[in-house]
Amino acid sequence: MDRLAAMETFVRIVDAGSLSEAARQTGRSLASVVRALAALEAHLGSRLLQRSTRRLSLTEEGADYLERARQVLQLVGEAESSARKGQTEPSGRLMVSAPRMFGRLHVAPALFELLAREPALSATLLLDDRQIDLIAEGVDAAVRIGELADSSLRAVRIGQTRCVWCASPDYLARHGEPATRADLAGHALLEGVRDGRLPGSEHGRFACNGLEALIEAALRGHGIVRVFSYQAMPHLRDGSLREVLAGQAGGPKPIHVVYPRARLLSARVRAFRDHLAGQGGRFEF
Repeated sequence: MDRLAAMETFVRIVDAGSLSEAARQTGRSLASVVRALAALEAHLGSRLLQRSTRRLSLTEEGADYLERARQVLQLVGEAESSARKGQTEPSGRLMVSAPRMFGRLHVAPALFELLAREPALSATLLLDDRQIDLIAEGVDAAVRIGELADSSLRAVRIGQTRCVWCASPDYLARHGEPATRADLAGHALLEGVRDGRLPGSEHGRFACNGLEALIEAALRGHGIVRVFSYQAMPHLRDGSLREVLAGQAGGPKPIHVVYPRARLLSARVRAFRDHLAGQGGRFEF
């Protein structure tokens, strides 16, 4: 027995005032309404209605059950309305993951714009350079740079970046500009530390697991650094860093918004995805 359907039928009978009127209003046969009421009473082990040829009257148990049934049906209706709203209007908390520097420089400002437009939406931004398991960690969507390996995720491309070698004009004035990658052997290199492993180059002048510190070292003239173009872009534009070995640091890397495959996509994830995907060339570096 569908208990919720039986509960709805019982409330409809009481509101209609008769079994036949309840059947007419619901488009069902009188026999099916009678069977539904009988099944509910048998399930509860209590008579809910006293039936006569002219009228129905609630028993004491029926009156108590009616009050609680109305409350349950109201809560179910509110829950369904809320769920439907979540599929059409962005609301609730959006959990987003992004690489530390890209998230701080680009995802956070985009999220602020979305929050200003959607007052029912709230957001948590997790800045982490590791590729987390979205489902296991309860994350709605992530921004990822590079080729995607996880086919269990849906992906929408929002832009691209590339790797660049760059150094300060002061460093290049003192040490000259490399013409080929082989020339890097004669230069001081600023290298990243990943997963606790030291870089293998014997020419490393400074190593760090923080990109901001590597870029700062380059700005201070300590060597040549290889970073994503979006990371160096402000300094390349103002001239405090210059690109060297143009086109020799690696090909373009796509930037995607990824999210778990699901039959129904929540409005908040859809709003985040569409906001980032609709930015034109904002994420082209």
